[in-house]
Amino acid sequence: MKIQRRSFVALLGGGAVGLAGCLGRGDPGGPASVSGDRLRLATTTSTYVTGLLDELNGPFEDRYGVFVETVPQGTGAALETGRRGDADVVLVHAREREDEFVAAGYGVNRRDVMANDFVVVGPSEDPAGIAGDDDAPAAVAAIADSGSTFVSRGDESGTNAKERELWEEAGIDPAGEWYRDVGGGMGEALTMADQQAGYTLADRGTLLWMRDEVDLVVHVQGPLEGGPDLLANPYGIVVVNPAIHENVAYDLAMAYVGFVTSVEGQAIIEGYTVEGEQLFFPEALAEEPNFGQYVPEEWTDTNDEA
Repeated sequence: MKIQRRSFVALLGGGAVGLAGCLGRGDPGGPASVSGDRLRLATTTSTYVTGLLDELNGPFEDRYGVFVETVPQGTGAALETGRRGDADVVLVHAREREDEFVAAGYGVNRRDVMANDFVVVGPSEDPAGIAGDDDAPAAVAAIADSGSTFVSRGDESGTNAKERELWEEAGIDPAGEWYRDVGGGMGEALTMADQQAGYTLADRGTLLWMRDEVDLVVHVQGPLEGGPDLLANPYGIVVVNPAIHENVAYDLAMAYVGFVTSVEGQAIIEGYTVEGEQLFFPEALAEEPNFGQYVPEEWTDTNDEA
């Protein structure tokens, strides 16, 4: 997946609103009607702590006269919340786990929403000597070889999953005093890395949000700044399957999917900045259809095999 800093193309103007769900009928400026008065959204911490969801949820709540109950968790925990039927929709960033969720029957109607990237950050002194490295697995291997502190989220989040992927690519099973497991969110990991002059893997959005609170330097860039595609960080949204959990507010969940993937929702995502820095990049609308966003990546079209 190649992420580029690009201008958002408002395809079809305002007429594209509601591409993935029922955004109501009649006057688009008036109240819309859909069953349910509360939407339960389980989501990764980065969408919550950065304030993006406040910008997205406010207009959605106003339009439908509903309340979005947001449960910020690591991606693994958010998907587990969906499996239990304690959420109507999940917004997360670990495609492999999203695919497992859909393949197991717990999720339906997955859509791409947005993306940013991961970066490896650490102290300006850079004791592991990884600054400017464009090989992320080699960079974490150098951190391990130098015995420098590395802080892991250790919380089954999408960031934690990407970190484990880097260690696997490097052929290293991280363990020892140098490897610190914070067992918490991105903010906690960044704070600990700052306090202990250590390294960590961070999503760029949360790092930008916290840049005035921590004194950490980006040593390995993601694809937004010319780094490896391996550090791409796509976000997807999945509705919890009402055939598994009858309590799911399916119509409302689909309306939410439609809103965040519409021209209006995508413009909100693109326009959300912190001190002039864009935190997330819209991915729902494209000139060329991406049918792979709907089904698990390992599934193949039986028609192609015929």
